[in-house]
Amino acid sequence: MMNEKFLFPSEPSVYHLNDIAVIRLEGPDAEKYLNGQVTCDVTALPIGQSTLGAHCTPKGKVLAVFRLLKRNQDLLMLYKKELADVQLAELKKYAVFSKVTISDVSEQYDILGIAGAGTDIWQATQVKSGSFTEINWIQINPDRWFFLKEKEQPLNLSLPECIAVNWKALDIIDGIPQLSKQTQTEFIPQALNLQALHGISFTKGCYTGQEIVARAKYRGANNRALYILKGSVNQPITTETVIERQVGEHWRISGTILDVWQQKNQVLLSVVLPSDTLPDSIFRVENDQTSTLTLIPVPYSVE
Repeated sequence: MMNEKFLFPSEPSVYHLNDIAVIRLEGPDAEKYLNGQVTCDVTALPIGQSTLGAHCTPKGKVLAVFRLLKRNQDLLMLYKKELADVQLAELKKYAVFSKVTISDVSEQYDILGIAGAGTDIWQATQVKSGSFTEINWIQINPDRWFFLKEKEQPLNLSLPECIAVNWKALDIIDGIPQLSKQTQTEFIPQALNLQALHGISFTKGCYTGQEIVARAKYRGANNRALYILKGSVNQPITTETVIERQVGEHWRISGTILDVWQQKNQVLLSVVLPSDTLPDSIFRVENDQTSTLTLIPVPYSVE
């Protein structure tokens, strides 16, 4: 059985990520406007810091999970490019009433993922030496960062390169949800564990979908959570693949796949399952009786 820990590099390494959109908000009302649209507390975020968050429909369903970076003159949202058509239109819907400009600036940046043992020390050394400005760095977890490289900026990292698909494996192992076109507007933020990832503020003012999100917390209206599965399969897996959970001698369809990392017959999956799923539950792929999938713990406490 695969040991997922081997997917984390033993030294700082770079991943070239081409599937991430960068959305900029600027103007006198940018902070206030975005704060009224998303689950995280934009106004409480210090300049130079980042946070996870979600942008929801009025019914509380997530349009995009994003990482927000607050800079001196603007706000940057990073999330999957395939979600941008729907999400960006919703984000701009009421902008005409505020002094805010919202634009897709993805073409201005190369998004690099940098991860591996010792990356925090390496990053601090690079910033201290003046090789990079600190403002375009986003820390995801210990020894794991995004770097927003401006296209015209020359860059020579001199780091080993990893294939981009393995960045997806790190997201899955870290329990960070990533939506696709298939799962956009399917789940409330708590079903994606965003409350455990500090991506929801329950004390700030109103925002789109806030009533539904608050009800899920205070009335126990949410009964799903993000889990991690690993195992072996005998077919290509996608977010549309059906998985089954063993119940006695029978198998029942269970859960929705959010994200997939696969190398030959070995897979890692992030899956939304009933929140009372037992740790020793056994899963398989539908119509693949030889497949075996088991749960591994998410690396944080879920309420």
